[in-house]
Amino acid sequence: MAKILIIGCGAIGTQLADVLVAKGHQVTGLKRNPPKTDAGNIDYFTADITSPADLKDLATDFDFLYFILSPDERNEESYRAIYESGLNNLLDKFSQAGSKPYWIFVSSTGVYGQTEGEWVDEDSITQPENATSQLIRQAEQKLMNLDAGNIVVRFSGIYGPGREYLLRAARQAPAIQQNPPYFTNRIHQMDCVGVLAFILECRLAGVALEQCYLASDDDPAPMWEVMSWLAEQLKCQPPTVKSVGNGGVMNKRCSNRRLKALGYQFHFPGFKDGYLELIK
Repeated sequence: MAKILIIGCGAIGTQLADVLVAKGHQVTGLKRNPPKTDAGNIDYFTADITSPADLKDLATDFDFLYFILSPDERNEESYRAIYESGLNNLLDKFSQAGSKPYWIFVSSTGVYGQTEGEWVDEDSITQPENATSQLIRQAEQKLMNLDAGNIVVRFSGIYGPGREYLLRAARQAPAIQQNPPYFTNRIHQMDCVGVLAFILECRLAGVALEQCYLASDDDPAPMWEVMSWLAEQLKCQPPTVKSVGNGGVMNKRCSNRRLKALGYQFHFPGFKDGYLELIK
């Protein structure tokens, strides 16, 4: 049994906590506004990581820390608060206590800056142009340099219950780039939870792990193909062709070869598998 702290208990963090508790682990969830009732077998600690005072009474005897936080808004200030100030507050807290738990840090494939539909993997260059992705990349580097046992997991676009943006968009006959293809990458929320639990179990079993894993399904696909298929399933108007501008932003194809070589099996290997479930 491991003693685990999950920093950020949104949908993924809460589902992960349930999975880990079912496996016999002791789980604490750090959350600004934890549920007042029906917390199940999860112990909650109320805190905002951007406030050092909030962390004063946080226990530090954890074996593993999951960092699964999302900024409140998509701007540099919100990202800096989480991935710089908040992360530094946590690192200071554990350093002062002389505690060295292993971190499993949830990152994003937004750290890649490729725009020509190239394949990317864990060894590809990470040079994002926007400040928010740069802050995530800096946080990755800080944790990876801190301890060789810390692990970064880069998720592509997450979808699932409550994350149905593409379904809503498909119903509006959107204008989509058709040629050259603009590739999209995704992972179902259930597989996000599955990957995070799987990596922990590998570590506990003594499996040799890399410091970084790219977590995306088997089927990076052109957005035109995805939206056309969704429109067909939803029986609504198909997308219209968008005139090509000055090139796409973050147009890439994500390889999950390292994760699958480790032995992970996807619940939803492609977008058709996952979205059919949602449409039902």
